[in-house]
Order: sequence, then structure tokens, then C-alpha cells
Amino acid sequence: MKNYWTAGLERFLFYGLFILFLTSWIACTRDDKPVKFLIVSDLHAPDVPDGKERMQAVVDAANQEKVDFVIQLGDFIRLDSISEPLMQIWNGFSGEKYHVLGNHDLDRYSKEEFTKGFGMPGPYYSFDKGDLHFVVLDGNNVCDNSVYIPYNKGNYYKDIDKRDFMDPEQMEWLRKDLMATDKKCVLFSHQSIDTEMENREQVQRVLEEVNEKSGFKKVVVAFSGHNHSNYKKEINGITYVQINSASYVWIGKPTMTEKRYPEEINKKYSLMVFTTDYYSIFYR
Repeated sequence: MKNYWTAGLERFLFYGLFILFLTSWIACTRDDKPVKFLIVSDLHAPDVPDGKERMQAVVDAANQEKVDFVIQLGDFIRLDSISEPLMQIWNGFSGEKYHVLGNHDLDRYSKEEFTKGFGMPGPYYSFDKGDLHFVVLDGNNVCDNSVYIPYNKGNYYKDIDKRDFMDPEQMEWLRKDLMATDKKCVLFSHQSIDTEMENREQVQRVLEEVNEKSGFKKVVVAFSGHNHSNYKKEINGITYVQINSASYVWIGKPTMTEKRYPEEINKKYSLMVFTTDYYSIFYR
């Protein structure tokens, strides 16, 4: 049983976690201070039967690797009693922890409620670690006739063509924030800047103009989640990395996943029938 669990955990870590020793990737000098951090995305921990175990695997990996910080890229857990044990596990990592707003984080809450509940400075913010500047972005806005409306308790479900926008105020803040630092910059967002954000070309242009005006490759890499897939691409000198879900692929129609679970689990986690999970560790 121990070997079976270990094999499942290893596969989960392969699909859902990335532990990055970032200065080994970005061109750095010998004097640059190394930064090591863990990324997890789209955990959806309250909605899967082994959410606690998956969360624990994240924290255990962070503690074992002694990372400088952990960051989750959205669609995480809720602000309810069901999620309290999950938050206790998350807080088992004693180091710095950062959050990115995901669209499903705002199915039941406003941005103000969610950011306050998780101790975030706001929907978007930045911080320094070592010789790097990190920026957390927010693509959770509806745009209706040039009016930008924050996601709020599931309001974004109404029109798929009007969602996933970065608002103009945030783009101006982003430009100023990036220009104000002399450090190399790493970006985090839930929706990908390269494919998912509806005004992605405007956002990309901000990043590219910062690099042009700075005279060096200041904006280096942008990480995102949301799509439940893995890929890496480069656009005009900036690398864009998609981080897979730590739990499942959303299919949107009945799959065979429910055959893997007892009936009581399927009743409790009704969304599982529409997903293909990433090798559930415990319910086999």
C-alpha cells in the first residue's frame, strides 16, 4: 500500500506542482541571490474527494524543498467551514504564502471579501524576493461596452465573450510598477496573458514596451493557470508558462471518472462526473 500511494503522489507532483530554482533559469550573474519557490494551480480542493491529501502534498513538498515562498494561481479553496481544515493544512508551511485570484474563487464572493479573507494586499500587487521582482495580476473582469466590472459572486457566467479582461487602471499600475524596479520581473496570473485574457495583446504590449524602455530583458517570464494544461511558449522575448491543474481536466460532459469512486463519493462530489482526474491518490 505504501508503494502504491508513493507512486500516486509522484504522479500528482509531476502534474500539479512546479518547484523552481529560478536563478538557474533566468540569466543571472554569480552575485545574484537565488530564489526557490513552489507553484500550484487550480487545486479546487473542496471539490475533489482527496483535496486534503493533495493540499498536504503541496505543503510537504514546500517544506521538504525549503522553498522561499509558495504561490497558488487561483481556484483554490473557499471561505467556508468546509475549507477551514484545508486552510489549516496550507498554513502548515510556515514561510511566505501568496495568492492569485481565480475566477471560481469569485463564484460566491466579491473580490473584497476574498482578498480580505486570505490576507491579500488586493486583487493585484507585487513583492520582491532576492534579486527578483514578482507581480501578481488579476484578469477577473467583465468588459461591457468599455465598462469594466469586477467578477462578483458568479456574475461572469452571463456572457463568455465579455469576460477575462485586465482593466485599464491595472494595466497603468502594471506599467508603473515594472518601470519602478531595476530587478528582473516574474509575473503570475490566473488567466494566461498569452491566450486567455481577452485584451491580451494590450497587456503583452505593456510588457514589451517595458523591456524596450528598460534596455534589457526586464520582464522575463509570466506564469498562469486556469486552462488545466501544461505548455511553454515565447512571444517577443518573453516566456509564458501554463501550469496544469493539481486535480483534474474539466471535460464538461459525463466521463468515466465516476467509475473510480464509491457511490457515496460521487454523490458528495457531483462535479467529478464531468472531469478526468489526475490519478486520485487515496480513493482507489
